[in-house]
Amino acid sequence: MASSNNVTPTNCSWWPISAMEEDGRIPDGEDGHEPAAVEHKPFSKDRLVLYHWTQSFSSQKVRLVINEKGLLCEERDVSLPLTEHKEPWFMRLNLGEEVPVFIHGDTIVSDYNQIIEYLETNFVGDTVAQLIPDEGTPMRARVQQYRELLDGLPMDAYTHGCILHPELTTDSMIPKYATAEIRRHLANAASELMKLDHEEPQLTEPYLSKQKKLMAKILDHDNVNYLKKILGELAMVLDQVEAELEKRKLEYQGQKCELWLCGPDFTLADICLGATLHRLKFLGLSKKYWEDGSRPNLQSFFERVQKRYAFRKVLGDIHTTLLSAVLPNAFRMVKKKPPSFFGASFLMGSLGGMGYFAYWFLKKKYM
Repeated sequence: MASSNNVTPTNCSWWPISAMEEDGRIPDGEDGHEPAAVEHKPFSKDRLVLYHWTQSFSSQKVRLVINEKGLLCEERDVSLPLTEHKEPWFMRLNLGEEVPVFIHGDTIVSDYNQIIEYLETNFVGDTVAQLIPDEGTPMRARVQQYRELLDGLPMDAYTHGCILHPELTTDSMIPKYATAEIRRHLANAASELMKLDHEEPQLTEPYLSKQKKLMAKILDHDNVNYLKKILGELAMVLDQVEAELEKRKLEYQGQKCELWLCGPDFTLADICLGATLHRLKFLGLSKKYWEDGSRPNLQSFFERVQKRYAFRKVLGDIHTTLLSAVLPNAFRMVKKKPPSFFGASFLMGSLGGMGYFAYWFLKKKYM
């Protein structure tokens, strides 16, 4: 059985391809039964399937890698707001309740870093982009250095902290109502986990583990002093990246080639940096860190990376990021079952938020 931090070959042909079928219907069976697989797409040893959530930062980076490599992969959305990652069928894929989870034939990979390594090791060739340079080369060491540096940033803390403390942001893409909503959901999260623990006693250990982690995150991410501290550390990381981009300009001065973080080739380090900058802009931190002219190389990099096909496909227009996350969840909730009190409040809040967001976006863009 696959679990976090494992690459497990196993016969997984019985596992559901998604909580949502190809036509958008939610399969029947709310009692923990696995949704039926799509009949017209038989199991194949060469089939690639990615379980992800659109706004999951790790999921976004894996999807960028898949698209930069030009791989054909079925993407299945596991909605975190609808707690689909806590359903028994998904926890059989990953007891850690985390996305993304990658399936290649009968192999399941349920850890972000190992998914990247698996993709880079198993999908190579003249027509497939190599995103991690060859072992033993200076370029590989540089890529790994910046991959580790950028992946080590506490993005979940930035995300939650900026939502809870919007006074630290400028032109955030997140509407104001989200602050009150996330505070309410965070306050209810522990009791919801305990309720699920009683309903699924065989999954007691992962539920309790998740509860402890959640409570620790709440205490940290809602601490404005902690948030200011990690944002100060972020500035130092971006200073280092800015200096590295300047080195590339000097190193290849006079040569006609497009320059990226580690050299003329686009690598995994660029995916990590591009995804990071996209998230920071969404949170309302771009004006503080590069759009004020303090880091021109970073500004230039972000403008160029957004034009790449993979980035446009995976991340889309940053102004509609929230809308693309909320709309599918709202309609999936209605299709799945009649809304409970909690579901109804989420749905009304989501739709109200979409109206607010649409008005704000159109006003800013056209008025």
